[in-house]
Amino acid sequence: MKIRDLSEKFEVSEMTIHRDLKLLMEQGLVKKIFGGVQLQEVSNKIQQKQCTYCHKPISNEGKLTYQLILSANRIERTCCAHCGILRHKQLGEVVLQALCHDFMTNTTISATTAWFVMDTSLQMGCCEPQVLTFGNKDHAEKFVKGFEGTVLRFEEAAERVTEAMQASCCSKQK
Repeated sequence: MKIRDLSEKFEVSEMTIHRDLKLLMEQGLVKKIFGGVQLQEVSNKIQQKQCTYCHKPISNEGKLTYQLILSANRIERTCCAHCGILRHKQLGEVVLQALCHDFMTNTTISATTAWFVMDTSLQMGCCEPQVLTFGNKDHAEKFVKGFEGTVLRFEEAAERVTEAMQASCCSKQK
């Protein structure tokens, strides 16, 4: 993700973004690239082989993963945005930052400012209801034109995933 884009999105100076990213870089979570920052390959120290929410194996490629940065320098990874959103809501204010990958560009984005696509015809083979993340609303809308779906903000996606999980749980009990 470009430093300039982060600066505009959070309405702060680029210098503030650089200062704030310093901690994440020191922890080895992100690395500087020309004009921006991207998620660092997960080191052995924080690598998890299973999703902290559903316990499915986490893919090495990581395009669907969702990372929660918690207080006390703790990090949790989930296999997908579906599980990441549910775990994020479960943990509440303990979550300092949530990171995911833009589905189109594979750059690291902040989950709370991302655009989420649900109900798409493209199946990625992870948890249901499937949730894909985009850093750019236009990209999400163009994706939906080709593969159907609904474009949502973080809170809307969290509400939809929670409702779907409650409905699926209740329907199994009947």
